[in-house]
Amino acid sequence: MIKPKQSTVFLGRPISVNKWESDTVSFLIVRRGQGTLELAAMRIGDEAELIGPLGNAWEDFLPSAKKNDSKPIALVGGGIGIAPLIALQSETRGHVFDFYAGFKKEFKKEEKRILLGADILEANKIIIATENGKDGHKGLITKFLKPEQYAAVCACGPEPMLKVVAAQCRAAGVPCFISMERRMACGVGACLGCTVRTDSGNRRCCADGPIFKADEVIFDG
Repeated sequence: MIKPKQSTVFLGRPISVNKWESDTVSFLIVRRGQGTLELAAMRIGDEAELIGPLGNAWEDFLPSAKKNDSKPIALVGGGIGIAPLIALQSETRGHVFDFYAGFKKEFKKEEKRILLGADILEANKIIIATENGKDGHKGLITKFLKPEQYAAVCACGPEPMLKVVAAQCRAAGVPCFISMERRMACGVGACLGCTVRTDSGNRRCCADGPIFKADEVIFDG
């Protein structure tokens, strides 16, 4: 949960860590409302208030890496959902990752530098898709995912994408773990405002998640 120290908003915004190295933590932020606009407007030397780390982690779900594993793990990100998957890739050693990144449209030069920088290029294989086909393949990124090729699939992005990925993995009998997005207020599970419906009842995205086993989540619609 993060916000500028000088802010007009009362509560921090839930932003996934994109990278953590030495004494530097990096975030990818999309301008969506007042809170993220203020974060995007910060300059060098400005101070931020941050509470974290909160919630669970990908390592709580990934199978142990073994020598001579025949199948890699697929990382499937939609838009800004690639951020925590970049962190997963850089922090988790021993696994081989294929990175699937889906976007609505082609990139501007600066966007390409940020979104498709050195971190994502560490992947064993990179599959990029845009809905209009101006960058990478044309179509939704789920069109190019074949879960049966993988030991597991980790996904983060728009909920319609997560629903499709979950169904694909279920049909292929492949473990799937998804990072959910919800509006969050407290970040510690006290306010019950970020509910995720699951087979075992309502769960709190901030405290019980944000990562869930895909076959436990009940998607709307």
